[in-house]
Amino acid sequence: MGSLNSDHELKTNSASFNNPMDSEEFRRQGHMIIDFIADYYRDVEKYPVLSQVEPGYLRKRLPESAPYNPEPIETILQDVQQHIVPGITHWQSPYYFAYFPSSGSIAGFLGEMLSSGFNVVGFNWMSSPAATELENIVMDWLGEMLKLPKSFLFSGTGGGVIQGTTCEAILCTLAAARDQILNEIGRENISRLVVYGSDQTHSALQKAAQIAGIDPKNFRAIKTTKSSSFTLTPESLQAAIDLDIQAGLIPLFLCATVGTTAITTVDPLGPLCDIAKRYSIWVHVDAAYAGSACICPEFRHFIDGIEGADSFSLNAHKWFFTTLDCCCLWVKNPNALIKALSTNPEFLRNKASDSKQVVDYKDWQITLSRRFRALKLWLVLRSFGVANLRNFLRSHVRMAQLFQELVGGDNRFEIVAPRNFAVVCFRVLPSASGLGDGKANEGANELNRKLLESINASGQLYVSHGMVAGIYFIRFAVGATLTEDRHVIAAWKVVQEKLDGILATS
Repeated sequence: MGSLNSDHELKTNSASFNNPMDSEEFRRQGHMIIDFIADYYRDVEKYPVLSQVEPGYLRKRLPESAPYNPEPIETILQDVQQHIVPGITHWQSPYYFAYFPSSGSIAGFLGEMLSSGFNVVGFNWMSSPAATELENIVMDWLGEMLKLPKSFLFSGTGGGVIQGTTCEAILCTLAAARDQILNEIGRENISRLVVYGSDQTHSALQKAAQIAGIDPKNFRAIKTTKSSSFTLTPESLQAAIDLDIQAGLIPLFLCATVGTTAITTVDPLGPLCDIAKRYSIWVHVDAAYAGSACICPEFRHFIDGIEGADSFSLNAHKWFFTTLDCCCLWVKNPNALIKALSTNPEFLRNKASDSKQVVDYKDWQITLSRRFRALKLWLVLRSFGVANLRNFLRSHVRMAQLFQELVGGDNRFEIVAPRNFAVVCFRVLPSASGLGDGKANEGANELNRKLLESINASGQLYVSHGMVAGIYFIRFAVGATLTEDRHVIAAWKVVQEKLDGILATS
């Protein structure tokens, strides 16, 4: 019947079985893992930043099946070093400048360890009161640091929750907005609902709309232009809404962005919220990357107008020294989330939940189970303090400014878009491509593609690209915790050297 075919095998297995939570063995192995990670960070800048392996490399190195008998941690760590590390793109390298940062810190790592060590499943208050209440507290702390209106905080009339990612935050708020309107007009009208963003809005919005059952024909990626710095303008939003209403459709949801993916542009929150309010459109503000910077007074103006929004999110795991995953979402009307996302099976019934005096976070998210994420954010906030968090963020902005000045000192390059935070968007000028005016931009795009590939293939640093208005450019995002001025200067030298090599052979 089973996989064990004899009493002898049962006895043998029992005799060789070790307690998987023996405290002394945990202490011994834990020290080894900490030493391994500490050595990794000490040496991380020596590794090729972008993994140089080919697809399928790992299957060729590892056995075809799991081991029947236990293997010592020493052997496993050797395999990590020999087989896993070569296949890692080193997001924590000081030479990592691609996409957006995924910054870490001692506090973030140790908070993650505490969370994993307790290993609680905090779906409701009773399942671990500290997990829920600490999350309430740190979300208010961070909200106050951002100077969010009281209407977003537990100390006011709103509240915050830690989601996994922005994709989840947008999906949850979109589901809340959808159910609010459908409860009024009837669920048979879901095909009339319209979702708005811009052509610079993160693709998470489109994915959320698909999952939430919005007709794909009713997803609006409103075109942006260089004349408005690729922001979503109030005029273009109004025009799109007018056309939809004339067609008998119902405007539902707007996602405005503070720090778009390609060029970190900032949509004008106040005017957009004013328009949305006329039509009872739910406004979500996605500040996944740039929201962290808004704890600095000099950047707070980027979220001016937030009082008109319905929800706001940022990713502490991007640029706030808190390990993945930690997306902070605030909502003005928690009941809208709860009505859209709650289920109340008998096995979860309890007096605390029935009293309505506690928060049950299972009703604020997609999943039932959830980790104790608040611990790591709490450790980050306490270990750094507001002053040091601001200073670290400012240092990254200053290093981005340094890189921008280096780009400006070489007349073969240009800055493609204004720098708002710590991302520099630049490219080799069309004149360097050697093609005539008719194909100059096409040639420049190809030249910049080659430059990007050459830079990343070297392993010396890692950068990513963007494209706006037909212009292909390179993004240089400063934000790795270990990055210093010397890494930025060295990275620029690599860019220049790789361009020199390409031009010399073309």
